[in-house]
Amino acid sequence: MNKKIIIGVDEAGRGPLAGPVYSAAVVLSENFDLSYLNDSKKLSAIKREEAKKYILKNASYYSISSVSSDMIDEINILNATLLSMEQAVGEVLKKINHLTDNILILIDGNKTINTSYECKAIIKGDSKIPEIMAASILAKTERDKFMIEMDKIYPLYGFKKHKGYGTKEHYEAIKKYGVCPLHRKTFRLH
Repeated sequence: MNKKIIIGVDEAGRGPLAGPVYSAAVVLSENFDLSYLNDSKKLSAIKREEAKKYILKNASYYSISSVSSDMIDEINILNATLLSMEQAVGEVLKKINHLTDNILILIDGNKTINTSYECKAIIKGDSKIPEIMAASILAKTERDKFMIEMDKIYPLYGFKKHKGYGTKEHYEAIKKYGVCPLHRKTFRLH
């Protein structure tokens, strides 16, 4: 029997007032150095970037997907998160499902995605499961990179600093300048 392939999945950006939600799906290689991994929230920005580079170079397979703030407003944040996860997993499955159908998808949290493969939700999986930790790091670093880029386009809001989260500074900017196209209009913005 062939070895089960584990796909770890996590998201970044469910809570912010602005910007897309990102998800990543990762399959680690057999000789992957796990010392690079941790819950992305427990790593400094510098350590996250180092880990991201290592993951991109050494993971067997990975995919990163995002769903826009407009789509979040249209289908709600939970459905948008699940959609971005399904997209990321789908891209990884395209690369590996010709190798085996012995696949286990592990998702951080308490919800699973629509898939014909075995799929389990693991609460706090981003601090327990290496594949989920790697997905957590990729999702967070890609989302942060996007929000830093958006800070150049919308400098009044401070996205580079708070990445779209509801800080006092962010709420004050919304009050002063109104919303920009990145803001999630269905979220409480005041």
